[in-house]
Amino acid sequence: MTKKSDKAEIPGEVAERIRHALDVLRLPYAKRRFEELMEHPEPETTRLEWVWSLLGPQVRARQESQVERRIRESKLPERKTLYAFDFDFQKTLDKEFMLEFATLAFMREGRNILLSGWSGTGKSHIAKAIGLNACMENHSVRYTTSAAMLATLNASLADGTVNQAVKRYTRPALLIIDELGLEQVERLVATRAGLMQKVLLPRYEARRSTIITSNIDWSDWGRYLGDELGAAAILDRLIHHSHVIVIEGPSWRDHTHKKDVSERREKTAKKPKRPARDRATKEPDESQGKSPSP
Repeated sequence: MTKKSDKAEIPGEVAERIRHALDVLRLPYAKRRFEELMEHPEPETTRLEWVWSLLGPQVRARQESQVERRIRESKLPERKTLYAFDFDFQKTLDKEFMLEFATLAFMREGRNILLSGWSGTGKSHIAKAIGLNACMENHSVRYTTSAAMLATLNASLADGTVNQAVKRYTRPALLIIDELGLEQVERLVATRAGLMQKVLLPRYEARRSTIITSNIDWSDWGRYLGDELGAAAILDRLIHHSHVIVIEGPSWRDHTHKKDVSERREKTAKKPKRPARDRATKEPDESQGKSPSP
């Protein structure tokens, strides 16, 4: 019995069936690669390598599409990375320890990350960067500010949709609650610690990770939420499974503002001054309707 060669060409009718199958399965990248392989055969390729050469582009395209969908659904306002964070400026942070969060080991352990510090110290950058990493690894992520989440939950009480609203924040594998304590107006409206409990306590029970950035001390949560006991119950569970990081360094925004002001002053100082004779020359006095006599 004669063994068929791996290098044998695929008959035309079989090729047509493959094209049709790729269309039915909606695999446009695989079909494009198939046409390339048909036009430029790779005779030294084994059957398994040939199949992977066909499917590889489709798999990569599908993964990229999934990542983009995850990022879009996460509501992340911008794409930050931990590697773009200026650890030389924020010297109070342990760079190696912070970069470890990029591995998402804390999510596999069901742990949270609590970041506190003054405004502009980089808390939001770190939280968004970790969120982007989670999206890249195809995890479901939800980003929100504390004010927006509490306002949404408050509004849902009025129309009886609170259970559906809560699910937006309890279902994702990673929830990022940014800027807790920053917004004064929404804080005065959303003073129900029970709403925060509806989100954070189920996440604690399910061991789903949450990242919270706070501009206030942990001791001020009771005042922020309008319920000392409720806030204590939330913090007790959050801190139990959390990495608690306090950033005591300077404000990056304040630093860049001062730098911009300094650079503008330097540019102004370097501008050439007008010669004295130009400054002494006067334009004709037109206020009297005629030029001065020569």
